[in-house]
Amino acid sequence: MSGTVLLTVPQVMARPQVSRHTVYELIRNRELRSVTIGRSRRIPAAALESYVQSRQQMAGVGGGR
Repeated sequence: MSGTVLLTVPQVMARPQVSRHTVYELIRNRELRSVTIGRSRRIPAAALESYVQSRQQMAGVGGGR
């Protein structure tokens, strides 16, 4: 896990500008991966990027590589 960037829920909320409820709902529905460290929830930056890319593909937006 060396080099993995972990984001807090407020950091994730700010990027796509969604509510706390939405972030936790995505986690609960297993659409967004997260880890628990102590009593804190952290979301790998790569998981957020993967989620956004999957949503773009569903919408037919974004470029394929």
